[in-house]
Amino acid sequence: MPKAGGSAEKLSSPAGVESFPKFSPDGRTIAFSGNYDGNSDAYTIPVNGGVPLRLTSHGFPDRVVDWTPDGKRILFASGRESGRNRFNQFYTVGATGGPAEKLPFAYAEFGSYSPDGKQMAVTFISQAFRNWKRYRGGMNATIHLFNFTNNSSQNISLNEMAASEFPMWHGEYIYFLSDRGSEERMNLWRYAVTGKKYEQLTNFKDYDIHFPSAGPDDIIFEQGGKLYLFSFATQKSGAVPINVVTDKAALKPRSVTADRYVQHAGISPDGNRALMEARGDVFSLPADNGYVKNISRSTNANERYPAWSPDGNTIAYWSDRSGEYELWLAQPGKEDAPKKVTSYGAGFRYKLYWSPNSKKIVFIDNAMKIKMYDITNGSTTDIDQALRFMHGGCEGFSVSWSPDSRWFTYSRDLNNYHNAVYIYDTRDKKNTQVTDGYYNCDNPVFDTEGKYVYFTTNFPTLAAPRIQRHPLNILI
Repeated sequence: MPKAGGSAEKLSSPAGVESFPKFSPDGRTIAFSGNYDGNSDAYTIPVNGGVPLRLTSHGFPDRVVDWTPDGKRILFASGRESGRNRFNQFYTVGATGGPAEKLPFAYAEFGSYSPDGKQMAVTFISQAFRNWKRYRGGMNATIHLFNFTNNSSQNISLNEMAASEFPMWHGEYIYFLSDRGSEERMNLWRYAVTGKKYEQLTNFKDYDIHFPSAGPDDIIFEQGGKLYLFSFATQKSGAVPINVVTDKAALKPRSVTADRYVQHAGISPDGNRALMEARGDVFSLPADNGYVKNISRSTNANERYPAWSPDGNTIAYWSDRSGEYELWLAQPGKEDAPKKVTSYGAGFRYKLYWSPNSKKIVFIDNAMKIKMYDITNGSTTDIDQALRFMHGGCEGFSVSWSPDSRWFTYSRDLNNYHNAVYIYDTRDKKNTQVTDGYYNCDNPVFDTEGKYVYFTTNFPTLAAPRIQRHPLNILI
């Protein structure tokens, strides 16, 4: 597409992923990593399209990094000789193919040649593919200037705990990304090779810049879902408007199967039907013969964790149709008119546990807070909070109600990393820890008469759980 913006022309269409495109110095060829035959290898393709030329054929993935300044070879990173593919090293391969030549680096991820090709700005390690941000520590990328003439190396990121990624050598400057600024976001910086001074060039405060690439006149990068061009001449950046020509087939309504995406389920009180969550919708299915009904029918929202009230009059689930996950209630047979009953705002909530009298619902949210919603008056009561439940702990959190709907029991983690059993009194609004935490106690359930709470426990030195019980009358 033109640098000024406009329509984009599709050049490649492999079954796998293609990434890291790099223009050749003469602007006639594009090198990229593509998966046409089951592995990511280095390819080239003419700028106007054509048959891709495969340059590497090793069983390990090869990631294109750059061209040599003379345009005769292509630099790529590969773990083919690193042992168990735990890190990458640099290689070059001819622009028309041939054997790969290894560069003298024990480790290498991203790099850029000096204009005369005698030096390289290189990062030996990288956090670019990690899913964390604002990391400060010894595994952050630092930029080294390597001299191929005498094999010497100079670290230009000394005494800096922030990351320095994606070096791009242009003239007397090395441009790179770093989150060392006050914004703590990946912004564009430059380093004067002669003056040895740093300068911040962009000041994005919301989202990081990702995967920049330098040309003769500009740097192209992505930020906040947009492409930007940074001009070397003006030292300013601007968004590039893009028009993608397509038939927009993905927006066309279509039928899809949901049987392979079933997640959470609940059974009706009479046992004749079941609620199931699949592909962001809630379905009602017969136990034996009958029809399958899509209860939520929302293509623009996700519905999760459906639960049928014990009296059979209400179906509850979480839905983000309002913008955030809130509790919605619907009547069987009148599912087209559900009612949003909470306004909790941002966050994620998990499985719903109805009281036997169908008046209260207990759940846990992504902040590990255990809450109870009262159907009769719309109030929410904060019950407790777990300490270190991640998604798996919240997903596995369970509640057991007493038959009279006055009590419910659950377990959560303690400071000593053991789990303890709790019993909450909904009448007196009192929460009691009924196991001392010396043993690991979990999975509490009320018996059918509501007199005892049964739970599993194991001694710290034993792996096999043992079933114990706790009398409820000590709380009364």
